[in-house]
Amino acid sequence: MGKVPCLQWGIRYTPEKMGRQGRGADINGKEQDEYLNKILIVEDEEAIANLIRINLQHAGYSCEVANDGNTGADMLEKNSYDLCLFDIMLPGINGYELLEYAKSLNMPVIFLSAKGETIDKVKGLRLGADDYITKPFEIIELLARVENVLRRFHKVEQDISIGDLEINVVARTVKKGGRDINLTCKEFDLLLLFMRNPDRALYREMIYEQVWDSPYMGDSRTVDLHVQRLRRKAGLEQQIESVYKVGYRFRSNIL
Repeated sequence: MGKVPCLQWGIRYTPEKMGRQGRGADINGKEQDEYLNKILIVEDEEAIANLIRINLQHAGYSCEVANDGNTGADMLEKNSYDLCLFDIMLPGINGYELLEYAKSLNMPVIFLSAKGETIDKVKGLRLGADDYITKPFEIIELLARVENVLRRFHKVEQDISIGDLEINVVARTVKKGGRDINLTCKEFDLLLLFMRNPDRALYREMIYEQVWDSPYMGDSRTVDLHVQRLRRKAGLEQQIESVYKVGYRFRSNIL
């Protein structure tokens, strides 16, 4: 039997592709459920929560789901998240209370709510939500807003340093051994992806879709060419290693 594509809120995927999208691999090439960003979804309608989770996982995120406010608060207490998606009208603790808790932990929040009046949006934003999406919504809009909030959040990220390699996320500058390294926009994004995921083997598909922000069509030459240029410009021939039938891995223990 051939692959049966599924359609979820405008995103087309196959179960086989979902098994690889956004995943890394360990030192032996085995896949791990490790993603670039971890997202908490608190939504009492299970079907909606599952649709959001499936599509965010397909886009390369790790997701955890709670179906009521009390469970969501417990998960916030026990775990750290890069982003939270909260419904407002929840059983137990409501979304506004969860927002206050999440912000005290320095976690960005997007509200997903059927409360679509302007006064509701203004209230949510004034209380500290980083964005507000009214139901129903297209998944492509959700993905764009998730990416935007994460991008804004990472602008306050400190410089990333591994060995003598330093990258300034805000200024978009790179130094190696104190020497400036001039990179193109895509080369910088590629290096940033590697340095945020040290010692993880990253699939070419995931690299392409994260750096070029478009669907991977099966041609690996674009990724390979940029990796070659990055290696040469930054002197990272040994640090960025090829992983057979997977993609590339950035070795942090060599710098």
